[in-house]
Amino acid sequence: MRILGIDPGYAIVGYGVVDLNRSKFTPVDYGVITTPAKIPIEDRLLSIYNEVGAIMDKYKPDAMAVEELFFNSNHTTAIPVAEARGIILLAAKQRGIRQFEYTPLQVKSAVVGYGRAEKNQVIAMTTSLLGLPKPPKPDDAADALAIAICHGNTGESALAKFYNLR
Repeated sequence: MRILGIDPGYAIVGYGVVDLNRSKFTPVDYGVITTPAKIPIEDRLLSIYNEVGAIMDKYKPDAMAVEELFFNSNHTTAIPVAEARGIILLAAKQRGIRQFEYTPLQVKSAVVGYGRAEKNQVIAMTTSLLGLPKPPKPDDAADALAIAICHGNTGESALAKFYNLR
């Protein structure tokens, strides 16, 4: 199973593509999509749509896992991030990619085993699970990989591993 993990944003979108075969994760690609701050939001959204679509077309994931939005203090960025997230969901829907959403607590639990884990713990475990020589950079890419791993360790992916379907 190929999983695309997405850490949504409008300035930076993290993405991570992993393959899951039985219970082994293999990294395929990861990185970020960035948009310049000085251009109109609609141009930023178009750029995100086009670049995420290109990643989907290149890697043809079986599923996409996206982090649910959580805004604790900075509500001014909530709407643009939600708009970017909508663009990403639309791109996946148009390509027939199944979509799954996970809270930050679910991601931490699935990757580290503890829902209140610190960011450095999540990055360290992501690095270990993927057999990477060093932690993925930037943090948005590491977060996207963790989201992909979360999907691989939960739901339909966990059942597939248990029954050796993939």
